[in-house]
Amino acid sequence: MTITRQVSFLVTLLTFILILVSIRNARSGRLPQIRKIPGLEAIDEVVGRATEMGRPVICIPGSGDVVDSSAVQTLAGLAIMQHVAHRAAAMGARLLVSVKWPNVYPLVIEQLRQAYLSEGKIEAFQPMEQVYFVTQEQMAYILATLGIMQREKVAGAVLTGFFQADSLLMAEGAAQAGAVTIAGTTRTYQIPFFVAACDYVLLGDELLVAGAYLSQDPVKLGSVQALDYLKVLAIAIIGIGALLATGGLEKPFVKLLKM
Repeated sequence: MTITRQVSFLVTLLTFILILVSIRNARSGRLPQIRKIPGLEAIDEVVGRATEMGRPVICIPGSGDVVDSSAVQTLAGLAIMQHVAHRAAAMGARLLVSVKWPNVYPLVIEQLRQAYLSEGKIEAFQPMEQVYFVTQEQMAYILATLGIMQREKVAGAVLTGFFQADSLLMAEGAAQAGAVTIAGTTRTYQIPFFVAACDYVLLGDELLVAGAYLSQDPVKLGSVQALDYLKVLAIAIIGIGALLATGGLEKPFVKLLKM
């Protein structure tokens, strides 16, 4: 077995062990603490404002699909959307969702149904009037969503997930409609547009931990903690490697590992 395969095996084994231990600790009541994330804390403010004004909240779980490389961000956006649905059902606010991909549409319908059902407000759930699927074409989808924002005069907007050129257009459209906006993505190219146009922004990994943060599910929280440990370990290994390379000791170190 080559050194590359040995390292890959050890990293995989360590990841597996850390996740299991962290999940077990979380389930036993030792929940890891996640620092407060202003963008997620503001969800109640946004939904409450919409309730008081008698205007809807719009959720856009990104413009990505669930069967490609954007799936992780899309699922994170859907987790946030489900929490918003819970709060909207509890407070009596009208919730709208704009969807770009047909694969995402049934997931949105089911998550909203579950949210309204758990809040005892299933009679308020009207999927044909709340969830919009127009087209997969990017610009047509953007224009349709902007039209919904303007016609409905949304009081709040939650834009979280995978975004491309639609980021600034969506954010500006929500601002022009008078909405308080929460946005988030892991795409570094789009984050500056959200920072410039939105009231609250989830930066990078804040989007990916949103599901655990909002649900306080021990399994999710344990997984997040394990991944944080792995990040610290990776940074330490990179630092050690940099020091060895700077001192010209990387070759003797690799020979030692091969022994």
